[in-house]
Amino acid sequence: MSESVNPDEGKPENDPVGEPVETPGEIPADTNGDALSQAEEILNGVEVPAEESVAQGSGAGEAAELKNDLLRLQAEYVNYRKRVERDRAVAGQMAVIGVLNSLLPVLDDIDAGRTHGDIVDGPFAAIVAKLETTLETYGLERIDATGVPFDPTVHEALIQQPGGDVEIDTVSQVLRKGYRSGERVLRAAQVVVAVPE
Repeated sequence: MSESVNPDEGKPENDPVGEPVETPGEIPADTNGDALSQAEEILNGVEVPAEESVAQGSGAGEAAELKNDLLRLQAEYVNYRKRVERDRAVAGQMAVIGVLNSLLPVLDDIDAGRTHGDIVDGPFAAIVAKLETTLETYGLERIDATGVPFDPTVHEALIQQPGGDVEIDTVSQVLRKGYRSGERVLRAAQVVVAVPE
């Protein structure tokens, strides 16, 4: 005589196989907010049924440890995302600076053409104006002012001349324009410096 076998017999009462497991919502990875406070709000908002709550101190301690681990992981992820975005922005700036540096000889030729009167009117002058406007949108600035104090971080002094009406070293003439992009000097301006007598 065969015995009927109960498929649930012999299984532990708390066997999780086949039962859906409820998990709290995902923690939003918002880099604009405070990751730790977001994770705490979500974890504090999760309701635990009374029959599943742990009365023993060891269970509560384990839950607190898991919560701290989750908060730490969330903070590490947010920091990682910020670091990647910062590195990506720096790489983009370096690419722009590389292109601007490669165009400096072209700008020198344009300046020489203007000096000799070759770029005054016509289609070539319009193309030059468009090129210069486009480069300015990428942050390219000329260093070509005269009458300003000599600054060794943006000027390269080729000639010094006594100047009767100056009290400090002053740029009296620009021999070759310099350029900068933001705070970075791409090339110092080559200048004549008037010095006090």
